[in-house]
Amino acid sequence: MERPEMKPSPISATVDFDKDGVQHGFLRLPYSRDDSAWGSVMIPITVARNGKGPTALLTGANHGDEYEGPVALMDLAYRIDPAKLSGRVIIVPAMNYPAFRAATRTSPIDRGNMNRSFPGRPDGTVTEKIADYFERILAPMADLVVDIHAGGKTLDFLPFACIHHLPDKALEKRCRAALRAFSAPYSVMLLEIDSVGMFDNSVEAQGRIFLSTELGGGGSSSARSNAIAKRGLSNVLIHAGILKGEVETSLSIMLDMPDGDCFTFSEHDGLFEICADLGAEVKQGDLLAKIWPVDRTGVAPVDYHAKRDGILTARHFPGLIKSGDCMLVIAVREG
Repeated sequence: MERPEMKPSPISATVDFDKDGVQHGFLRLPYSRDDSAWGSVMIPITVARNGKGPTALLTGANHGDEYEGPVALMDLAYRIDPAKLSGRVIIVPAMNYPAFRAATRTSPIDRGNMNRSFPGRPDGTVTEKIADYFERILAPMADLVVDIHAGGKTLDFLPFACIHHLPDKALEKRCRAALRAFSAPYSVMLLEIDSVGMFDNSVEAQGRIFLSTELGGGGSSSARSNAIAKRGLSNVLIHAGILKGEVETSLSIMLDMPDGDCFTFSEHDGLFEICADLGAEVKQGDLLAKIWPVDRTGVAPVDYHAKRDGILTARHFPGLIKSGDCMLVIAVREG
């Protein structure tokens, strides 16, 4: 799917995407730097294929400080058996590999946020070059894309899988079926506050099924969140007809985010006190958080209240907060 005005991608793959069996290799991006004049960024990749059939592209660490994706995908790449496949699975555990190695949300090379860099450029920054390769080379191979996210170091979420409301209702229906198959504890019709340059939009614009997640946060993962990611990926591959087996479903609470009142942003710097835990049923006007001044005692905190009824779905994670930080997210039960 080469765009005629674009140069060829500088990234080369050490795997053959059309070969049966399992291959473990790299996406090699030349990157000349002080410590390696002819160096490269080596992004690990696994391709497993067994004859004709659908293709799934599975990615993690789009943001480098989110770990359920890398854990689940490293595990899948290690144990995948092509004899149990009908089609192809492309696994990239760390999409923004420089950020993953640095344990940062954005790339230490160019400060690039991978999930705001699409469609990318083959002659751009390192992050833009990686985005361009996914945009023009990998995504067009796929019938289904699953991009595993979590809250990173600054947010914490109820464990949910998510899709978007789409203008193409036939595609939205297919995405919703994949969402049900993933069977996370919560399933969300996600409202984005900043969707420009997202991998999600790039894939959806190509008419492909796209599913994402937010499986926790705090800059680490848990046994529970890793298990949700592993089971969900297996379920989606089975649902797509790529992996043999039975989908393991469980109760998933369906949530929607209908408007901007779902979000609360801090208007102050200070010490963050959360007053309700994730999953709490809240009413409009309920006290959800306080921000205390950090430079003196004896001063009242600023109170923040729920803008709507719903379920507390996400929260700011660090103990200190700055003006402009996303503080709280409330979602509502669908229907």
